[in-house]
Amino acid sequence: QVQLVESGGGLVQAGGSLRLSCAASGSISNINAMGWYRQAPGKQRELVAIIISAVGTNYGDSVKGRFTISRDPGANKVYLQMNSLKPEDTAVYYCYYLEGSLPSWGQGTQVTVSS
Repeated sequence: QVQLVESGGGLVQAGGSLRLSCAASGSISNINAMGWYRQAPGKQRELVAIIISAVGTNYGDSVKGRFTISRDPGANKVYLQMNSLKPEDTAVYYCYYLEGSLPSWGQGTQVTVSS
């Protein structure tokens, strides 16, 4: 079983930046993907950014050019650098991990962008 612990959320003004971190621990053997999803109130959970092993990265359309995902494979960590934040980026951000066909989710970290 894998545990995911997120950090770095908070309150920021529009145009500001935040960096989210997610650390995976536990029974880790073959990571197929790590990334971030988000869910705003009343909306479905959506992809923010993901790193797929041996494939590359993928970003949600609304964050392209503003957010950057990176990974430290030696530490089983994934990061999300968020720049030029907008009020519509306000959501709970969830770390996502995929090993084989088994997904795991973090508990979520709140990001609030004020206008």
